[in-house]
Amino acid sequence: MSYYVIRHAKAGSRGHWTGDDRIRPLKRKGQEQADALVETLARYRISAIYTSPYLRCVQTVEALARARKLEVQKTASLAEGRGLEALNKFFREPKQDGSVLCTHGDIVWELVEDLVHRRLVKPGEGGYDKASTWVVDVEDGEPVKARYIPAP
Repeated sequence: MSYYVIRHAKAGSRGHWTGDDRIRPLKRKGQEQADALVETLARYRISAIYTSPYLRCVQTVEALARARKLEVQKTASLAEGRGLEALNKFFREPKQDGSVLCTHGDIVWELVEDLVHRRLVKPGEGGYDKASTWVVDVEDGEPVKARYIPAP
């Protein structure tokens, strides 16, 4: 089973944003990255698209959802601060094979740390740049292989 863990694309600066952080949108560059994800992920079989309900995450996967004719499914379990356990719940659910999981930097950071701990990637290999993707292959609910796709 494979999962596609995407960190949201570039959004406006958190420090300059005065409103509710949950509605901070993508910058123009972020929207370009989001649009480019359609081509970046074209060769992969995607069965569903789940995202944090934060606007910047939703905007990151909208073009991909349109291109694949899939619904964007918002889930608070992928929101900022929810930790790695949210991803692990998806990994343990065979029906979710082929799912895109769009989330935040803190969760992607924890994923990378876990992949290093499992010795599936070397320290410093890959990353967690905005709009980047980790393809995580899972067996019996546990990651067994991972590869990094740089941000478009």
